[in-house]
Amino acid sequence: MATRVLQRVSRGLDRANSRAPWPGHGAALSRGFVVSSSRNREDSWFKSVFVRKVDPRKDAHSNLLTKNEESNLYKIQFHNVKPECLDSYNKLCEDVLPSIHADKYYPCELVGTWNTWYGEQDQAVHLWRYRGGYPALTEVMNKLRQNKEFMEYRNERGKMLLSRRNQLLLEFSFWNEPVPREGPNIYELRSYQLRVRTRARAIGYRQHNREAVGGFFSQIGNLYMVHHLWAYKDLQSREDTRNAAWQHDGWDEVVYYTVPLIQHMDSRIMIPMKASPLQ
Repeated sequence: MATRVLQRVSRGLDRANSRAPWPGHGAALSRGFVVSSSRNREDSWFKSVFVRKVDPRKDAHSNLLTKNEESNLYKIQFHNVKPECLDSYNKLCEDVLPSIHADKYYPCELVGTWNTWYGEQDQAVHLWRYRGGYPALTEVMNKLRQNKEFMEYRNERGKMLLSRRNQLLLEFSFWNEPVPREGPNIYELRSYQLRVRTRARAIGYRQHNREAVGGFFSQIGNLYMVHHLWAYKDLQSREDTRNAAWQHDGWDEVVYYTVPLIQHMDSRIMIPMKASPLQ
């Protein structure tokens, strides 16, 4: 087809040459056609490489994913404990953290506190909720600095830790808010480093057996990080539930389109501490 097009163009140029009002007019037309065609191709190529259509967005991405303007703020803490200090660390947390949770003077709640069973060893994970967002977080931090018992706890805790890190999170609009849960349960924290996308369809399939506890995405700390928190009776029920998801229509399609978005993924199996509201 391309050959026929070129042949037609060549014949047209020959006719133009035969009717040219002066010598070389047809050649000029030919050169002009080639230059114009070349420029059009270059313009098209540059546009395909450098010009990208961006959909207009009227709000921050985080606001599109959260429930409303008054969404809760969460803080997740990862503490890597010296192996010989883990029991002492757990006892220290059980003595101090519930008192902060129960005191209405502090606008925060301890959602859950765990030790990692499978994953990073000798690790504690704490999840806090601040009703009122960033102002509540700031208020709690300022008040705790004046709390002698907490400052002593923090100093003692520092002697037991190898490292620690935290993130500030918002909750997804399509997840339920984490609520206290009776045990015994094991918990899985699945953490994804990815481009932010919604997995609402996938979550819908997995909520039938009440495994879904909470879904969060990072605001401060490691960005483009998503955390899913699940509860299971035991490891076998986890295996059965995850296998059953493949029986739902559309689950394979969700996985097919979601996996390419994931850059890195971690899975922790966690055991709740005695003081954890999520048991």
